[in-house]
Amino acid sequence: MAQRVVQVDAFTSVAFRGNPAAVCVLQAGRSDAWKQAVATEMNLSETAFLERLADGWSLRWFTPVAEVDLCGHATLASAHVLWEEGVVDTTEPLRFFTRSGALEARREPTGIVLDFPAVRAEEIAPPGPLLTALGITQAVAAARNRMDVLIEVGSAAEVRALSPDFGALTMVNTRGVIVTARADDDEHDIIARFFAPAVGVNEDPVTGSAYCALGPWWAERLGRSELRAYQASTRGGVVGVRVRGERVELIGQAVTVLRGELIGEAGGDTTTTGAEAVWKS
Repeated sequence: MAQRVVQVDAFTSVAFRGNPAAVCVLQAGRSDAWKQAVATEMNLSETAFLERLADGWSLRWFTPVAEVDLCGHATLASAHVLWEEGVVDTTEPLRFFTRSGALEARREPTGIVLDFPAVRAEEIAPPGPLLTALGITQAVAAARNRMDVLIEVGSAAEVRALSPDFGALTMVNTRGVIVTARADDDEHDIIARFFAPAVGVNEDPVTGSAYCALGPWWAERLGRSELRAYQASTRGGVVGVRVRGERVELIGQAVTVLRGELIGEAGGDTTTTGAEAVWKS
Protein backbone atom coordinates (compact mmCIF):
# COMPACT_ATOMS: atom_id res chain seq x y z
CA MET A 1 0.00 0.00 0.00
CA ALA A 2 1.37 3.43 -0.93
CA GLN A 3 2.14 5.70 2.01
CA ARG A 4 1.40 9.41 1.72
CA VAL A 5 4.26 11.74 2.68
CA VAL A 6 4.23 15.52 3.07
CA GLN A 7 7.35 17.68 3.23
CA VAL A 8 7.13 20.87 5.26
CA ASP A 9 9.53 23.76 5.83
CA ALA A 10 9.30 24.58 9.55
CA PHE A 11 10.11 27.75 11.50
CA THR A 12 9.61 29.87 8.41
CA SER A 13 6.77 31.59 6.54
CA VAL A 14 8.61 31.28 3.21
CA ALA A 15 9.16 28.10 1.20
CA PHE A 16 12.70 26.75 0.91
CA ARG A 17 13.80 28.38 4.15
CA GLY A 18 13.66 27.11 7.73
CA ASN A 19 14.10 23.40 8.38
CA PRO A 20 12.50 20.78 6.09
CA ALA A 21 10.86 17.71 7.63
CA ALA A 22 8.96 14.84 6.07
CA VAL A 23 5.75 13.73 7.79
CA CYS A 24 4.03 10.35 7.40
CA VAL A 25 0.59 9.87 8.94
CA LEU A 26 0.50 6.07 9.13
CA GLN A 27 -2.73 4.26 8.35
CA ALA A 28 -1.21 0.98 9.52
CA GLY A 29 1.71 0.27 11.82
CA ARG A 30 5.17 -0.05 10.30
CA SER A 31 8.33 -1.59 11.68
CA ASP A 32 11.17 0.50 13.02
CA ALA A 33 13.36 -0.79 10.18
CA TRP A 34 10.87 0.58 7.63
CA LYS A 35 10.73 3.95 9.40
CA GLN A 36 14.50 4.21 9.47
CA ALA A 37 14.73 3.22 5.80
CA VAL A 38 12.22 5.93 4.87
CA ALA A 39 14.11 8.54 6.91
CA THR A 40 17.33 7.53 5.20
CA GLU A 41 15.63 7.78 1.80
CA MET A 42 14.15 11.22 2.57
CA ASN A 43 17.62 12.35 3.76
CA LEU A 44 16.27 15.29 5.79
CA SER A 45 17.24 16.28 9.32
CA GLU A 46 14.16 14.41 10.55
CA THR A 47 11.25 12.39 9.24
CA ALA A 48 8.24 12.21 11.57
CA PHE A 49 5.89 9.24 11.86
CA LEU A 50 2.40 9.71 13.33
CA GLU A 51 -0.02 6.99 14.46
CA ARG A 52 -3.47 7.75 15.85
CA LEU A 53 -4.12 6.77 19.47
CA ALA A 54 -7.33 6.96 21.49
CA ASP A 55 -6.28 10.19 23.21
CA GLY A 56 -3.86 11.73 20.71
CA TRP A 57 -1.02 10.73 18.42
CA SER A 58 2.08 8.61 18.72
CA LEU A 59 4.96 10.65 17.29
CA ARG A 60 8.48 9.43 16.54
CA TRP A 61 11.37 11.18 14.83
CA PHE A 62 14.18 9.66 12.76
CA THR A 63 17.28 11.28 11.26
CA PRO A 64 18.87 9.58 8.23
CA VAL A 65 20.82 7.33 10.63
CA ALA A 66 19.05 7.18 14.03
CA GLU A 67 15.89 7.75 16.05
CA VAL A 68 16.06 10.80 18.35
CA ASP A 69 14.40 11.59 21.67
CA LEU A 70 13.14 15.10 20.90
CA CYS A 71 12.65 17.18 17.76
CA GLY A 72 11.00 20.57 17.53
CA HIS A 73 10.81 21.32 13.82
CA ALA A 74 9.37 17.91 12.88
CA THR A 75 6.76 18.29 15.64
CA LEU A 76 5.84 21.69 14.24
CA ALA A 77 5.64 20.13 10.77
CA SER A 78 3.47 17.27 12.11
CA ALA A 79 0.96 19.65 13.69
CA HIS A 80 0.91 21.70 10.49
CA VAL A 81 0.17 18.59 8.39
CA LEU A 82 -2.61 17.33 10.67
CA TRP A 83 -4.39 20.69 10.45
CA GLU A 84 -3.46 21.81 6.92
CA GLU A 85 -4.16 18.45 5.23
CA GLY A 86 -7.50 18.03 7.04
CA VAL A 87 -6.44 14.90 8.93
CA VAL A 88 -8.11 16.38 12.00
CA ASP A 89 -11.14 18.65 11.71
CA THR A 90 -10.75 20.46 15.00
CA THR A 91 -8.88 23.54 16.13
CA GLU A 92 -8.39 22.03 19.59
CA PRO A 93 -4.79 21.48 20.78
CA LEU A 94 -3.06 18.34 19.51
CA ARG A 95 -1.50 15.90 21.94
CA PHE A 96 1.59 13.89 20.97
CA PHE A 97 3.04 10.94 22.90
CA THR A 98 6.79 10.72 22.39
CA ARG A 99 10.05 9.44 23.84
CA SER A 100 10.21 12.76 25.74
CA GLY A 101 6.74 12.42 27.21
CA ALA A 102 3.50 14.13 26.23
CA LEU A 103 3.82 17.24 24.04
CA GLU A 104 1.10 19.61 22.86
CA ALA A 105 0.63 21.91 19.90
CA ARG A 106 -1.92 24.69 19.54
CA ARG A 107 -2.63 27.49 17.09
CA GLU A 108 -2.14 31.19 17.81
CA PRO A 109 -2.36 34.16 15.41
CA THR A 110 1.45 34.31 15.22
CA GLY A 111 1.91 30.61 14.43
CA ILE A 112 1.90 27.14 15.96
CA VAL A 113 2.88 26.91 19.63
CA LEU A 114 4.63 23.78 20.88
CA ASP A 115 4.60 22.97 24.60
CA PHE A 116 7.94 21.23 25.30
CA PRO A 117 9.90 20.32 28.42
CA ALA A 118 12.69 22.61 29.55
CA VAL A 119 15.97 20.69 29.21
CA ARG A 120 18.26 22.92 31.22
CA ALA A 121 22.00 22.83 30.64
CA GLU A 122 24.40 22.81 33.59
CA GLU A 123 27.68 24.69 33.29
CA ILE A 124 30.86 22.71 32.67
CA ALA A 125 34.45 23.61 31.91
CA PRO A 126 34.75 24.40 28.19
CA PRO A 127 36.06 21.19 26.58
CA GLY A 128 39.28 22.03 24.74
CA PRO A 129 38.96 19.39 21.97
CA LEU A 130 35.39 20.48 21.27
CA LEU A 131 36.38 24.14 20.98
CA THR A 132 39.19 23.13 18.62
CA ALA A 133 36.76 21.11 16.48
CA LEU A 134 34.45 24.13 16.31
CA GLY A 135 37.30 26.52 15.55
CA ILE A 136 36.59 28.57 18.70
CA THR A 137 39.58 30.10 20.48
CA GLN A 138 37.70 31.24 23.59
CA ALA A 139 34.22 30.53 24.95
CA VAL A 140 32.21 32.73 27.28
CA ALA A 141 30.68 29.64 28.89
CA ALA A 142 29.92 25.98 28.27
CA ALA A 143 27.12 23.77 29.54
CA ARG A 144 25.60 20.35 28.99
CA ASN A 145 22.21 18.65 29.29
CA ARG A 146 21.15 15.07 28.60
CA MET A 147 21.09 15.71 24.84
CA ASP A 148 23.55 18.42 23.81
CA VAL A 149 26.55 20.56 24.66
CA LEU A 150 25.96 24.33 24.66
CA ILE A 151 28.78 26.79 23.94
CA GLU A 152 28.25 30.53 24.41
CA VAL A 153 30.60 32.82 22.49
CA GLY A 154 31.20 36.54 22.63
CA SER A 155 29.45 37.76 19.49
CA ALA A 156 26.90 36.94 16.82
CA ALA A 157 29.65 37.40 14.22
CA GLU A 158 31.55 34.48 15.77
CA VAL A 159 28.47 32.27 15.50
CA ARG A 160 27.98 33.12 11.83
CA ALA A 161 31.65 32.59 10.99
CA LEU A 162 31.93 29.05 12.41
CA SER A 163 33.31 26.38 10.07
CA PRO A 164 33.58 23.22 12.20
CA ASP A 165 35.64 20.10 11.62
CA PHE A 166 32.71 17.67 11.40
CA GLY A 167 34.96 14.61 11.54
CA ALA A 168 36.30 15.77 14.89
CA LEU A 169 32.80 16.63 16.13
CA THR A 170 31.65 13.04 15.57
CA MET A 171 34.04 12.04 18.35
CA VAL A 172 32.14 14.16 20.92
CA ASN A 173 29.82 12.04 23.06
CA THR A 174 26.64 14.05 22.53
CA ARG A 175 23.66 14.27 20.19
CA GLY A 176 24.64 17.75 19.07
CA VAL A 177 26.48 20.97 19.81
CA ILE A 178 24.73 24.34 20.18
CA VAL A 179 26.76 27.51 19.68
CA THR A 180 25.04 30.73 20.71
CA ALA A 181 25.48 34.44 21.42
CA ARG A 182 23.40 37.56 21.89
CA ALA A 183 21.97 38.81 18.61
CA ASP A 184 23.37 41.91 16.96
CA ASP A 185 20.17 43.16 15.30
CA ASP A 186 16.94 44.77 16.48
CA GLU A 187 14.64 41.88 15.50
CA HIS A 188 16.15 39.08 17.58
CA ASP A 189 17.43 38.53 21.09
CA ILE A 190 19.73 35.58 20.50
CA ILE A 191 21.44 33.76 17.65
CA ALA A 192 22.47 30.11 17.43
CA ARG A 193 23.72 27.31 15.22
CA PHE A 194 23.44 23.56 15.79
CA PHE A 195 25.79 20.78 14.68
CA ALA A 196 24.98 17.05 15.00
CA PRO A 197 27.24 14.94 12.76
CA ALA A 198 27.05 12.04 15.25
CA VAL A 199 23.40 11.50 14.24
CA GLY A 200 23.91 12.17 10.55
CA VAL A 201 23.21 15.91 10.44
CA ASN A 202 26.33 18.07 10.05
CA GLU A 203 24.38 21.30 10.54
CA ASP A 204 20.68 21.36 11.33
CA PRO A 205 18.96 24.37 9.67
CA VAL A 206 16.63 25.18 12.61
CA THR A 207 16.59 23.06 15.77
CA GLY A 208 13.47 23.52 17.88
CA SER A 209 14.61 21.18 20.67
CA ALA A 210 17.82 23.19 21.15
CA TYR A 211 15.69 26.06 22.47
CA CYS A 212 14.53 23.85 25.34
CA ALA A 213 18.05 24.57 26.63
CA LEU A 214 18.62 27.97 25.04
CA GLY A 215 15.35 29.39 26.42
CA PRO A 216 16.21 28.91 30.12
CA TRP A 217 19.88 29.74 29.48
CA TRP A 218 19.17 33.14 27.95
CA ALA A 219 16.08 33.94 30.03
CA GLU A 220 18.31 33.92 33.10
CA ARG A 221 21.02 36.02 31.45
CA LEU A 222 18.73 38.55 29.75
CA GLY A 223 16.22 38.79 32.58
CA ARG A 224 13.09 38.02 30.55
CA SER A 225 11.07 34.93 29.75
CA GLU A 226 10.07 35.71 26.14
CA LEU A 227 12.72 35.68 23.45
CA ARG A 228 13.00 35.82 19.69
CA ALA A 229 15.76 33.64 18.27
CA TYR A 230 17.43 33.42 14.89
CA GLN A 231 19.18 30.24 13.77
CA ALA A 232 21.94 31.34 11.43
CA SER A 233 22.21 28.34 9.12
CA THR A 234 22.35 28.76 5.35
CA ARG A 235 18.55 28.38 5.20
CA GLY A 236 17.90 30.41 8.37
CA GLY A 237 14.85 30.34 10.61
CA VAL A 238 13.08 32.15 13.43
CA VAL A 239 11.91 30.60 16.71
CA GLY A 240 9.77 32.37 19.30
CA VAL A 241 10.58 31.17 22.82
CA ARG A 242 8.60 31.48 26.05
CA VAL A 243 10.02 30.01 29.25
CA ARG A 244 7.27 28.81 31.58
CA GLY A 245 9.02 27.26 34.57
CA GLU A 246 9.87 23.69 33.63
CA ARG A 247 8.20 24.04 30.23
CA VAL A 248 9.31 25.94 27.14
CA GLU A 249 6.92 27.12 24.44
CA LEU A 250 8.32 27.25 20.92
CA ILE A 251 6.45 29.37 18.37
CA GLY A 252 6.88 29.10 14.63
CA GLN A 253 5.27 29.02 11.22
CA ALA A 254 5.39 26.29 8.58
CA VAL A 255 4.90 25.93 4.82
CA THR A 256 4.01 22.78 2.85
CA VAL A 257 6.38 22.35 -0.11
CA LEU A 258 5.77 18.80 -1.36
CA ARG A 259 3.11 16.08 -1.32
CA GLY A 260 3.68 12.58 -2.62
CA GLU A 261 3.49 8.82 -2.07
CA LEU A 262 6.05 6.27 -0.97
CA ILE A 263 5.50 3.17 -3.11
CA GLY A 264 8.56 1.09 -2.21
CA GLU A 265 9.11 -1.24 0.73
CA ALA A 266 12.22 -1.59 2.86
CA GLY A 267 13.53 -4.96 1.77
CA GLY A 268 9.98 -6.19 1.24
CA ASP A 269 9.05 -5.09 4.76
CA THR A 270 5.27 -5.04 5.20
CA THR A 271 5.33 -5.54 8.97
CA THR A 272 2.39 -4.12 10.88
CA THR A 273 3.29 -3.36 14.47
CA GLY A 274 0.37 -1.22 15.68
CA ALA A 275 0.67 1.56 18.22
CA GLU A 276 0.51 -0.75 21.24
CA ALA A 277 3.38 -2.89 19.97
CA VAL A 278 5.45 0.20 19.23
CA TRP A 279 5.09 1.49 22.75
CA LYS A 280 5.89 -1.89 24.31
CA SER A 281 9.12 -2.22 22.32
